Amino acid sequence: MDASELQPVEQFLAAHPPFDSLPAQVISYFAKNIIVGYYSKASAFVTFDKDNPKLYIVRSGAFEVRDPEGVLVDRVAEGECFGFSTLLSGEKVVNKVAILEDGLVYHLPQVIFEQLRAEQRSFDQFFTRAFAKRLRNEGRFKAKDLTTTSRITSIMCANPIIVQAQASVIDAAKIMREHRVSSVLVIDNHKLVGILTDRDLRNRVIAEGLDTSTLVSQAMTINPIVTHANALVFETMLTMSEHNIHHLPVVEGSQAIGMITSTDILRAQRSQPLLLIGEIGRQANIDSLIQVSKQIPLLLQNLISADARAEEIGRVLTSVTDALTRRLIELNQQILGKAPMAFCWLAFGSQGRQDQVACSDQDNGLLLAHEPDEFAASYFDALTKAVCKGLDQCGYVYCPGDIMAQNPKWRLPLNQWKALFKHWVLTPEPKALMHASIFFDMRPVFGPMSLFNELQDEVLASTKDNDIFLAGMAGNSLTESPPLGFFRKFVLERDGSEVKGMDLKHKGSALINDIARVYALSAGIKEVNTAKRIRALMDANIINRKDALNLADAHEFIAHMRLANQGYQATHNLPVNNFLKPQHLSSLLRHQLRDAFKVVHDAQAGIKLKFLRSF
Repeated sequence: MDASELQPVEQFLAAHPPFDSLPAQVISYFAKNIIVGYYSKASAFVTFDKDNPKLYIVRSGAFEVRDPEGVLVDRVAEGECFGFSTLLSGEKVVNKVAILEDGLVYHLPQVIFEQLRAEQRSFDQFFTRAFAKRLRNEGRFKAKDLTTTSRITSIMCANPIIVQAQASVIDAAKIMREHRVSSVLVIDNHKLVGILTDRDLRNRVIAEGLDTSTLVSQAMTINPIVTHANALVFETMLTMSEHNIHHLPVVEGSQAIGMITSTDILRAQRSQPLLLIGEIGRQANIDSLIQVSKQIPLLLQNLISADARAEEIGRVLTSVTDALTRRLIELNQQILGKAPMAFCWLAFGSQGRQDQVACSDQDNGLLLAHEPDEFAASYFDALTKAVCKGLDQCGYVYCPGDIMAQNPKWRLPLNQWKALFKHWVLTPEPKALMHASIFFDMRPVFGPMSLFNELQDEVLASTKDNDIFLAGMAGNSLTESPPLGFFRKFVLERDGSEVKGMDLKHKGSALINDIARVYALSAGIKEVNTAKRIRALMDANIINRKDALNLADAHEFIAHMRLANQGYQATHNLPVNNFLKPQHLSSLLRHQLRDAFKVVHDAQAGIKLKFLRSF
C-alpha cells in the first residue's frame, strides 16, 4: 500500500480496540503489514489457509462463527476480529465462519500478531481476554463434556516451579528462563507467601532501576489470589477474568500444590465454560436478560443428564443466579444512577449456600454502609424493588416469607444488621431460630467484600461457643427427622395431592444443612456451603473423619436423588417438587437411601448429645 492507501487503514485501526491503545508508530507498522481480503456472501463461508493462520479484522460486513456442529459461537461485525483462537491456542481451525454480508477484511500474518503480543501488553491482554470470553460463550452446555464437572486438577501444572523468598531476582529469573515459565511461586518456611511473574520483574525491578540482587520477597506479589484443588475449571476462569490475572496458585491449606495459567485454560480441549454466564453479561436491557434466563431449566436438565455431582450442579446454578443478580443491579443502576453509598447485596438460604436446584425462590437482603438519608432510602427502595421484580421475571419467584431486599425490614445499614443478629443470638426464641436457619447462611453477591466481612466477623464471634444459642439451634434442627420408621421402612407423606412420597428437601438435605450450620457456628467457621462446612469441620477435628465423610456422602446422595427425581418430573411434564416415590427406585437405591437417612439420624443424635446435654 502507498501512503494514501495506508491512511484510512490507520484511521480505522486507531478507532477500534485493541489497536486504539497502541502508539501511532505501532499502528503505522501494523497497517503496512496488512493484506486486504474481500468476502462475498455468495461464498457462504470463509476459506482458511490451515498452514498460515492469521488474524482477521472486519473492516465491513458481518460474519458468524459456528462450531463444528453448527452451534453459534459469536457474531462479528465492523471493528471486531476472528481467527485469534487458533493463533493463541496453536490448535487447528475447527470452527466455521459464515459470511452474512459482503465485506472487506484485513488480514494480519501470524508472525506480526505474535510480535505485537510480545511487545504490546494491552494488545496481548485484549486477545487473551477475548479468547477466555470466547471459551465462556462457546457452544451450548454439552452433557458429555462439561467444564462445570471438570476440576482444576485436570489441567493444572502439578509440579509448580518454586523459589525461596530470600532468593535474588536474578536467580529467580534464571530459573524462569531454564523452565520456560512466566511465573514462579514463592515459598517461605514451606508456606506459599507470594508469586513472582514476568510483569513483577518488569514493573518492580527493571522499571524501578533496582539491582538484580534484590530479594524476591521485595519484588513478588504478596498474598496472591489462589484457587483450591476442588475448584471447577469454570469457577477458576471466572476468578481470573474478574481479577484480570493470568497466573493462579492452586493450594491445599497453606501448601501450594500446583499452578494454573490462562494458557493452560485456553489450550485445554475440555474447556467448555458456561455459555449462559457469558450471555448474561452481554445483555443490554432487562427484557433481553429475562429471555436469556429461560435457558436455565435446560441448563439444569443438561447437568442432570450428564450425571454431574449434586454439589457441582448447585454451584453452577448458583453462579448463574449470582450473574443474573449482578447484571440486574448494573442495568438498574444505569437507569437510577450511581448509588449514594457503598452497599452489599446479600444472598441467604440456598443461594447463600450455593446449593440451588429447581423451584428456588428468592432469599436476599441489602447491607448498607451507613444510615441512609431520605434520598438514599428512596434510591435503594427503587433499586431493590426493580432487582427483585427482575429476579421474579427470570424465574426466581418472590419469597413467600417476604425475606427480600425490597422489604425495608431486610434493607438495613451495617449497625442495624449487627444489632439484629445480636438480638437473634442473645434471644434464641423460636422466630429468631427460624431466621437463623436462613440468615446465618449468607454470602455477598455484589458490593465490597470488606463491608460483608465486618458483619460476618461480628456474627461469628457472637455465635462461637455460645452454649445457649447453639442449644436453641440444635433443638430447632431436631424438630424434623429423616423419613424412617420401625424396621427402617420409609415414612411417606402427601405432597399436597393424593400422591405419597418422601420429602427429600425438608426430611433430608435441609437436616444436613442444619447439622453442618450448628457445628460451623459453634466453631466460628466462615464457610456457608454445606459440603465445604463439613470438610472444614473434619479438617478442624470438630467432627471425626469417619462421621464427616459419611455425612458428606449422605448429603451428596440425597441431593443427587432429589435432582434426579426433579429431572424425571420435568421430562415427564409432571409438577416439579421435592417428593420422591419409593416405588420408582430399584432395591439397591432404596437400600442406599435408607443408609443415607440412617447417617442423618445418627448425626442428629450427635448434635443432641453435644449441644443439648446440659439443657
